[in-house]
Amino acid sequence: MTAVEDRTEAPAAEIGKARRRKEDARLITGRTTWTDNMVLPGMLHLAVVRSPVAHAKISSVDVSAAADAPGVVAVFTGADLAEEQGSLPCAWPVTPDMVNPGHPSIAVTEVNHVGEAVAVIVARSKAAAQDAVELVDVDYEPLPVVLDMEEAVKDGADLVHDHLESNTSYHFVFDAGEAGTGADTEQAFADADVVVSRRFVQQRLIPAFMEPRSVVVQPQGDNYTMWSATQVPHILRVMAAMVTGIPEHKLRVVAPDVGGGFGGKLQVNPEEILCLLIARRLGKPVKWTETRSESLMTAHHGRDQIQFVDVAADREGNVKGLRVRLLADMGAYLRLITPGIPALGAFMFPGIYKFPAYRFECDGVFTNKVPTDAYRGAGRPEATFAIERIMDELAVELGMDPLELRRKNWIRAEEFPFTTVAGLAYDSGDYDAATQQALQLLGYDELRAEQQRRRESGDPVQLGIGVSTFTEMCGLAPSRVLGSLSFGAGGWEHAAIRMLPTGKVEVVTGSTPHGQGHETAWSQLVADALGVPFEDVEVLHGDTAIASRGLDTYGSRSLVVGGSAVVKAADKVIAKARKVAAHLLEASEDDLEFSGGRFSVRGTPGAGLGIQEIALAIFAAHDYPEGIEPSIDAEATFDPENFSFPHGTHLCAMEVDTETGFVKIRKYACVDDVGTIVNPLIVEGQVHGGLAQGIAQALYEEAIYDADGNLTTGTFVDYLVPSAADLPHFDTGNTVHTAPGNPIGAKGVGEAGCIASTPAVVNAALDAVRHLGVTDIRMPLTPERVWRAIHAGGDGGDRATAGSNAYGGAQTETTAGVSTEASSLGGDR
Repeated sequence: MTAVEDRTEAPAAEIGKARRRKEDARLITGRTTWTDNMVLPGMLHLAVVRSPVAHAKISSVDVSAAADAPGVVAVFTGADLAEEQGSLPCAWPVTPDMVNPGHPSIAVTEVNHVGEAVAVIVARSKAAAQDAVELVDVDYEPLPVVLDMEEAVKDGADLVHDHLESNTSYHFVFDAGEAGTGADTEQAFADADVVVSRRFVQQRLIPAFMEPRSVVVQPQGDNYTMWSATQVPHILRVMAAMVTGIPEHKLRVVAPDVGGGFGGKLQVNPEEILCLLIARRLGKPVKWTETRSESLMTAHHGRDQIQFVDVAADREGNVKGLRVRLLADMGAYLRLITPGIPALGAFMFPGIYKFPAYRFECDGVFTNKVPTDAYRGAGRPEATFAIERIMDELAVELGMDPLELRRKNWIRAEEFPFTTVAGLAYDSGDYDAATQQALQLLGYDELRAEQQRRRESGDPVQLGIGVSTFTEMCGLAPSRVLGSLSFGAGGWEHAAIRMLPTGKVEVVTGSTPHGQGHETAWSQLVADALGVPFEDVEVLHGDTAIASRGLDTYGSRSLVVGGSAVVKAADKVIAKARKVAAHLLEASEDDLEFSGGRFSVRGTPGAGLGIQEIALAIFAAHDYPEGIEPSIDAEATFDPENFSFPHGTHLCAMEVDTETGFVKIRKYACVDDVGTIVNPLIVEGQVHGGLAQGIAQALYEEAIYDADGNLTTGTFVDYLVPSAADLPHFDTGNTVHTAPGNPIGAKGVGEAGCIASTPAVVNAALDAVRHLGVTDIRMPLTPERVWRAIHAGGDGGDRATAGSNAYGGAQTETTAGVSTEASSLGGDR
């Protein structure tokens, strides 16, 4: 009797198979371990008292009534925790002189945005804690509220932090001429025939993940276990240890099942630190779970930029230079990677185009709003929106078809690898092939003919077609590159493979899923590499006591970096098993072939051993080679030398009712190149999810503050997240050009749809009404904003989208004297 089945046939190839996700069964049937599901003996519940004002001094905090309330165990204020709370970390100081005001987990003397914590109730039940919140009496001394970035950077502006000299955190500059990656930008503009300048607004967005943030901390002597709905358990462990002074080896962090993140859980949250501090104080396990309103109001937001973009070209449409200046809203504080988001985008503004000259500037600006940080795409959607919008504007100025202009300027397939003006080495691709396939999926020629018929007939419902041809830097990883950008960590990823005696396989990954499908894709990778059945592979993740090394999940890095570490570990397992097989088969290692999970002796049919058989043999350790350990387990750390660069073409056909301003996506087609596709079903799901969020930015979502700094979109009644019923059918396709920088050839897919779709949708809407004098409409394209743009003579009174050049002028003159001023556009601020 043997512990493993003797297989003579290799299992079918897994890579490329559209398997349903093995983790979905428990997720969709409720057999999950969400953090909020956890109940520990003696557990106490926290509720946070939050500031109702955006900016004020704290005169006093009276907690006496709350402390006497039924079920309340303790109440803590900022003064109680001031000596031990430290400051929340910012891991990306983008310039040497960046100003960081510090970020307390709980305010001590001043609040700087609505929702900031001012006290914490600890009670025996969640209801008792929440009831006692109303009993805390805080006296505030109001201070001026700073909300408008353009006003905030002016001399003499009111200050968010009165101990700082200004509201500017940093001034980041990348100049290709100075960096040696391009020509002199100012000379390129001086020599250009045409210069087009526009001012775009990236509205503030809320990640709106499905599962609210939740934290449980259990103290066990001087050891602590934290369960958190986080994307980054390994990073959280390191940072929490640094903030609280708890030794890292005394702190275990577990990310159980996590219900989405989209960058919104790439964070070290105030409440995580507060739970640790209070558990340490009381010696009791504690739990905090946010309400949906708390989530929308206090979890970090995304985007929120004002973009001044200039493009220079000759009359034939050859681009000559690009200038970008950003005002990026940091919010009240710098969170984990807040300042780095716009700086990361700096390298993607040139897009897929061969600009010879480029200059980028960004001011990070403090305001009395909740901080911004990573949101799906993190800097790259903002950059793609700007370049794809300005290319359309340039096409209009030149009287060229927008696709013709793009073709004239994009990198050709035979030019890869290609070093861009921003200094990035694009690895592989074929932009023309993706575009041709997308045009066929959309039915481009037929739709253009229909558009012409509608215009000629004066149809009140006009048709437009929008184009977005994009690339992005994915696999956020190369540690040396991140170091050169002053990022506070590396980008490697770790994996281990354990061969069990019965032939089953455990894969331990430092990449932590929150909806991506790691358990399925990693099983497919290992099944193919080791030649074992898919069902025999188990993937372990999310617990720093099990996966002790890792850098977690964000930036479309899971498969590109984490999956590559798994493949590298599998290679090492095979190398170890080869020595054992050679010994048992009495053959030279050089004479062994490995295929389909079996080692065979070249030229000797029938002589062979399966890797699962070898796992049992090495466990028994009765007969193995001298000089090796009795194990074929292995681990690997992968740190790529370059990013990967997925790309694609997204096309949107949009109907616009000129009488009501209502917009409707008629058809959406996209073709993405994400390199090797491990699981087509997962890729399709990631594309669909990204499209939903990118379209949501274009048409639905915006976090809005009133003049007093109150978030007026603090519920899902006001913050419009689209459902499936609000979205069209998506026609998708793929081209495949493998990435040379990792052993899988994968490029990343998690953010592609979100990056490419927003400008495609906006360009489509504008294409439908541009002949009516509209040059831009501020996102989201609500019916009111669209109607105003159409019916107010192309000037809807929205100052936030008026044309201006990157250095403050109202318009730019070309060298031939042709004005390219953009009209003011539709909608309210």
